[in-house]
Parts: sequence; structure tokens; C-alpha cells
Amino acid sequence: MKLNKVLFGLGVSAGAFVALAQQPAPVLDVSSNSSGGAIDKLTTLERQLNARNRAQVNIQRQLDELQMEVNELRGVTELHSHQLTQVLERQRELYQEIERRVSEALKTPNQVPTTLAAPQTGSANPNVNYSTNLSENEAYDRAVNMVLRDKQYDKAIPEFQAFNQNFPNSSYAPNAHYWLGQLLFNKGELAQAAAEFSVVVDKFTTSNKRADAMLKLGMVAQKQDQKAKALSLYQQLIEQYPDSTAAQLAQPRLQSLQ
Repeated sequence: MKLNKVLFGLGVSAGAFVALAQQPAPVLDVSSNSSGGAIDKLTTLERQLNARNRAQVNIQRQLDELQMEVNELRGVTELHSHQLTQVLERQRELYQEIERRVSEALKTPNQVPTTLAAPQTGSANPNVNYSTNLSENEAYDRAVNMVLRDKQYDKAIPEFQAFNQNFPNSSYAPNAHYWLGQLLFNKGELAQAAAEFSVVVDKFTTSNKRADAMLKLGMVAQKQDQKAKALSLYQQLIEQYPDSTAAQLAQPRLQSLQ
């Protein structure tokens, strides 16, 4: 609605400006013998010129105001586009996490990896600084819930760091490193985020988070103005995971750098 108003205003102002420009300039009849008539005509001419100047100034002001509104609308549109991209990416990550949880819940007890089982009484490592009352599975869920349920992103960072330290060989490790990298990336701590994404890419080559981690490494390199590195990562991602969502997100970024 506001955009239609702006376009209509531009059309009206432009039409008025053209109409003023096309009006013939007043002509003074110098052949008159009456000095009084000449003075009257000069006065009339001056009034007409002043009126035209005021009209032109008003039209120019209206055009400037309309241009400012157009710029504001363009800025709002770009902001909403950026926010929508972030929401879609976040939604995709949440769906993946929900799918993982459902998959784990449907497993029979005999299929549950031993690394997910709760530790036996008395088997807790006294050197572990993390809560010894939590099993590996509960520890991971606690960190994830701080993000998904409680929205306590800053507090989730040390939770994931503790999990990765205490359970380095967990089947949750790829996801935990990825989540930690994402939280650090959102805070602008790019070097630390890249370190976490690199763990996923280099150590967990069969993980379903590897393609996403590779995409984030490319984004980190792009933010750090490392164009060659970003190009290499995006190309590698597209070649190794051509049908993945991460590859689809990498394609326009790659094109923008070429």
C-alpha cells in the first residue's frame, strides 16, 4: 500500500513539474505608451515568476520526500529478505534435530549405541567437571534444550563445550560441535566457530552435519574476506554433496564470488 502511494505521488509530482515547464513564460508588451500599464505588467510578471518558482520548489521538495520513502522501502525489503533467509535456515536445522530425536526414540534398546547408555552407578569419572548426575544422553539434551526451548544461547555455549570435552567420542559429537560452532558464529566469534566446524568436516566424515559444517566454513571465510578459501569450500561442498540443501545454499554464494 505504501509503495503504491509512493509511485502515485511520483507520477503526480512529475506530471505537475512537466506542466509547469511547458507553460509559456509571460511576455511584456513594451509597445504600450502607458507607463502605469507597464508597471502593472511588470508587477504581474514578477508575481507570476515568484509563483512559478514557489511551485517548482514545492514539487522538488515532494520529489525529495518521495525518494526518501522509496529508499526506506528498499531498505525494509532488503532487511526482511535477510531475516527470511535466516529463519528458513534456522527452521531447517530445527527439523534436522527433531528428526534425529525421533530416530533415536524409535530405536529398540538393543540398537541404542553403548555411548548413549546411562553410566552405571559408581562409574562416573571423578575428574569430570561436568555434572556427574547426568548421562551422556541427558547432557546433550540439556545443552540442546537451552537453545531450542529456553533460548539461552550464551549459556548453551559452555554446556556444549563441556559436553565435547567430556564425551569426545559420543555419537552426538558431530552435532554438538556443529551446534557450538553455530552459536559462536551468531556471536561473531568467527575463528572459534571455524574451529568447531572444522572438527565436523575433518573428524566426522560420515556425519550428516558435514555438508552443513562445510557451508558454514565457507561463510566464515567469506566474512573474513578470504575469497579463495570460500570459493574452494563452496566448490568442494557442491561436488561432494550435490543434492544437499547446503549445496543449494552454497550455489548463489559461489556465483557471487566468481
